[in-house]
Amino acid sequence: MNPNGLLPRVFDDADRYDSLRREVRAFLRECLDSGSFTPGVDTWLTDWDPQFSRSLAARGWIGMTIPVEYGGHGRSHVERFVVTEELLAAGAPVAAHWIADRQIAPSLMRFGTEEQKHRYLPAIASGECYFGIGMSEPDSGSDLASVRTKAVRVAGGWRLTGTKVWTSGAHRADAFFALARTSPKDAAARHAGLSQFIVDLRSDGIDIRPIISMTGNHHFNEVVMDAVFVADTMVLGNIGDGWRQVTSELAFERSGPERFLSTFALLAAGAEQAGAGCRFGDDIGRLMARITGLHHMSAAVAGALQRGERADSAAAVVKLLGTATEGDIAECADLSLDRGAETSRGRRYRELVDLAILQRPGFTLRGGTTEVLEGVVARELGLR
Repeated sequence: MNPNGLLPRVFDDADRYDSLRREVRAFLRECLDSGSFTPGVDTWLTDWDPQFSRSLAARGWIGMTIPVEYGGHGRSHVERFVVTEELLAAGAPVAAHWIADRQIAPSLMRFGTEEQKHRYLPAIASGECYFGIGMSEPDSGSDLASVRTKAVRVAGGWRLTGTKVWTSGAHRADAFFALARTSPKDAAARHAGLSQFIVDLRSDGIDIRPIISMTGNHHFNEVVMDAVFVADTMVLGNIGDGWRQVTSELAFERSGPERFLSTFALLAAGAEQAGAGCRFGDDIGRLMARITGLHHMSAAVAGALQRGERADSAAAVVKLLGTATEGDIAECADLSLDRGAETSRGRRYRELVDLAILQRPGFTLRGGTTEVLEGVVARELGLR
């Protein structure tokens, strides 16, 4: 660790994983040449393509860190980082499996029962099981400690009542992890009394309501639970340990390359446009320098996760700086675009710019707002 203890040591994968990178790039080139997908922005959140996810699973690129005995591939977090970085840089449609592979699988491996692991992990690794996250609630912002969803004990399990919001892919997912209050809120210990449950999104009492974004796309949802029964076998971890479990998930949610590569396909397209006189070329070097630094920081967190080290604060740094960078890519591209001189060659580039601008407001919200993450970093540095 560095002197202030905030960031793990950098993990250099430049030589060790070159062959894996080349393999992924060759596959992606084949996909692009065949027209199986068109590069986009924010594809890990918005581009849901189960067929593409299954094709990745067939190559062993989903469930990479899941142990072989649970249907995975027993590979390292750093190897998974290499694969996901290449997929994101290409703007590939990875939303279907993303959440399940990114944080549901590691949480199941750490907190799940044997029954839960054998039920879900092989299906996740094969690209056949999709998950959402039931954390955020209306009027709560990023304050998870204010959770109002209640879980009441009943014979054989629990009944959950409450509302979750901004639940990506809930209308297509099989299940989600729901954070609920299992004991009354204590003003002196706001984080106590929370628990996690694995909720089948096809259960009786669930109403999934679409939230349409400015782009006209539907990937966010409001999930209303009305006395939804969850069996004891679907409690994740221990009752009352929900806060500790959730915060451990955040290292996976906040630190990955999706926090700085959501608009990389736009940056790459801008580099091509720069050759044709686009003013975006003036900013590409500066933005690439930031991306390179974030690559090393995010890879360092992947190495820390592989070693079993604490990485939640480092993940907050990656998310904080990364989402600012991807937003700046969108803004620089927009400001440099000469819409009056558009050619047919530049039409797709303009579409990428417009989509990135519309998606940009969400960059600094999802996974924790900028203000919340600044607080996390400040506390770690002893500034608050």
